[in-house]
Amino acid sequence: MNILMVLTSHGQLGDTGKKTGFWLEEFAAPYYALQEAGATLTVVSPLGGQPPLDPKSDEPDAQTEATKRFKADKQAQAVLANTGKLAEVSASDFDAVFYPGGHGPLWDLAEDRSSITLIEQMIAAGKPVAAVCHAPGVLRHAKGPDAKPLVEGKKVTGFTNTEEEAVGLTRIVPFLVEDMLRQNGGIYSKLGDWQEYAVTDGLLVTGQNPASSEAAAKALLKLLG
Repeated sequence: MNILMVLTSHGQLGDTGKKTGFWLEEFAAPYYALQEAGATLTVVSPLGGQPPLDPKSDEPDAQTEATKRFKADKQAQAVLANTGKLAEVSASDFDAVFYPGGHGPLWDLAEDRSSITLIEQMIAAGKPVAAVCHAPGVLRHAKGPDAKPLVEGKKVTGFTNTEEEAVGLTRIVPFLVEDMLRQNGGIYSKLGDWQEYAVTDGLLVTGQNPASSEAAAKALLKLLG
């Protein structure tokens, strides 16, 4: 079972002068859940190398068992520091793809032609695509085999408008994940802010927020049988 994980290479939070990137829990929890299920993991990003970490996800109140485990895991740290380049991987080599969130993907992966093509090729080949928190933003321009928006008519979730408001970035992000999924015809649902919630519809798995990252990984494993 070969699973691709795609991380952002975008580290600037709009024009705020602050840093962003990927969210540590959303990489660490799925990484271990997938690895323990016997998956061979390949980690890539648009630019390759070390992806930018959202500093907020490294703060004490954001730590979980998975992030603590990652901080003690030199091997996983080396994998993260040496990601391959997204444009150099082929959908045919993988059984599934998982996108961790953080705000970064809204700027780069949502618009990245290699990422959009990868998602479309995976779905067309009957292979699952999972994305958690802000990462459902990567589905923004992806089309299904019928040339309609990939999320149209599909049950989906993702970072909510109220969660974005709570972190004070509603006017900073290029688009709101919840709004985009609805506008693209997704059947969007959510639980209360910060609650664990993952949705599966066909080959698509989406998770609402950082707390949903392990649930999304487990839902992906279920699809892979």
